[in-house]
Formats: sequence, C-alpha cells, structure tokens
Amino acid sequence: MVNEELHIIMPVKDSLEIAEKAIRAIVDSGHTLYVYDDNSLPENAHRLDGLATELGIQVVHISDLTDHPSPNYRLVLQKAQQQVIAENKHLVIVESDVIVQSDTLDKMQAEVQAGVGMVAAVTVDEHGTYNFPYHYMRRWQYRILGKNTIATKKRFSFCCTLLTNELLQKADFQLLDPTKNWYDVTISHWSVQLGLRNLLMLGNPVLHFPHASRPWKRLKYTNPLLYYWRKITQKKDRI
Repeated sequence: MVNEELHIIMPVKDSLEIAEKAIRAIVDSGHTLYVYDDNSLPENAHRLDGLATELGIQVVHISDLTDHPSPNYRLVLQKAQQQVIAENKHLVIVESDVIVQSDTLDKMQAEVQAGVGMVAAVTVDEHGTYNFPYHYMRRWQYRILGKNTIATKKRFSFCCTLLTNELLQKADFQLLDPTKNWYDVTISHWSVQLGLRNLLMLGNPVLHFPHASRPWKRLKYTNPLLYYWRKITQKKDRI
C-alpha cells in the first residue's frame, strides 16, 4: 500500500552503486519516489530511466530544465515546494547516500504535529554509531534523555529529513541564495526563526555513506587543508 501523504525526493549525481540501494529501500518501504538526476553521466542517467520502468519511480532529468551546472539543489527545492504545497503534503528529502529502513519514513511522519518544521532521522554508520552530520550526538545523550526524539536548534542536514507542510507554507524557497550550493543550514535556521521546532529522531537511525556522490568532500576529514583550498579557490561546497 502506497503512502500518499508524503512527497519524497532524492537528488542523484552518479554513484549509482549506492544510489540504487537507496532508491530500492524507499520503494520497498511502500512510498512513491521522485528522483532528480542532477547531470549524471549518460550511462547513469540511462540506468535511472531503467529503474523508473522497473520500480515505478519518477525520474526528472535536471538537464531538461536548465543548463546550470550541478549542483542544482536550489531548483530542486523550489520545484518540490510548489508541488508539495499544491498537493497539501509534507516533503521528505532522502539523499542518495542514505539507506532507510522499512518504517523510517512512517516514523518520521508520526512525529508531525502543529508547530513542527522539520523532522530528521539520525544518521549512523555500518556499526550503528552516529556519524556525519549528527556525529555530535552521543549514545549517552539518548540514554539520559530517555527519549526517541529531541527538539534541537542545531543545524539539520537533508540526509533524511521531513519538511512539514506548515514550514513549506511559511518559507519561500524563491528567496534561497543562488550563490550557495546547499541549503540545509539555511532552511533549518529559517524553521527556528519562524517559531517552529526541529525534531531529531535518535531512535530512528538510517545508514549513511557520507559524500558518496561527491567523494572530493571527504577531504574535509582526511586532508582539511586541501579541502578548504578547493572550497575557496574553486568556490565549491558553499553552504
């Protein structure tokens, strides 16, 4: 049975080995998925079209909409916001390096109530340890708090995050800064500024392979000097 209350999107940029697993996990959980292909290589774009036929997902090739180079997260968010408001649904963003569990998205939806702007599933590695971007959380916090979900004003990532219809009605994505590449920090701050609560689900983990679609970003941890040199000189990874 397909859940019709969520509009789920996944931006994809190559790295189909992991992205295909991420796509199949969402389909297997009983949800419809919109994949935004952000200028993947032709063979990977073709593979996504094959998955659309096989799995019934919707694939949008951004190259059909703009000649702007990847990343095109701003355009994806703007189009998704328009569609979600028209459908009166909540928007869920699952990135292509995240593998959800069968009940992940349903658990996130169950946390939606008036006054909530965002609901995020905590990210873990293959050993179940919290990893980027929620590596600042620790298991002792989960045990001491005794809660599956906490409200936090720390910045959220779009790894696996639900943006409520209430937030989408109040925040105008047409105002997103076109000079930036990523908008998770901006929108999570907007949510708080609008008086909404952002909820992090510590008891709802998803498997995360950080930066699978853009491997150069791993330099942040292995060679930070080179990472920041590229970030500054090549104007990459603008948040």
